[in-house]
Amino acid sequence: MKAIVNLLILLPARIASYFSWAGPLIMRLIVGYTFMLAGWGKLNNLAQVTENFAGWGIPFPKLLTPFVASVECFGGAMLILGLFTRIPAAMLAVVMIVAIRSAKWGDIDSLETLLGFEEATYFAAFMWLAIAGPGAASLDRLLVNRSGHPKEST
Repeated sequence: MKAIVNLLILLPARIASYFSWAGPLIMRLIVGYTFMLAGWGKLNNLAQVTENFAGWGIPFPKLLTPFVASVECFGGAMLILGLFTRIPAAMLAVVMIVAIRSAKWGDIDSLETLLGFEEATYFAAFMWLAIAGPGAASLDRLLVNRSGHPKEST
């Protein structure tokens, strides 16, 4: 039993520990880039997106459309950089909840359907980043190190 634990749990964990910086970085780059582009597209097509928001029943669409588009665009850029990561990640997680509730709610007939939405996957990614932080390869880590604070979980 000890050999199995060493081979199948402890050895892979030891190997993975050398790459712990890569997981958050890869996630930040992928979802950050995706949402930076999506937000940029919304910012450049506010009239149509505002109409879509109104059709989905989102309140105050003329106010919320540029706000959400900005959160996506600039929040995505901040995720790419790993800058103040937990804040845009949490904001984008809320955007995903609203997106599911407003645009997809009528399509949900099972948990499988709900979890199959890409918005659910993005929600999970954003929540992971908001809770776990940006990782070592981030501007957040650089700022913490430069500020003289003891190393914290960033």
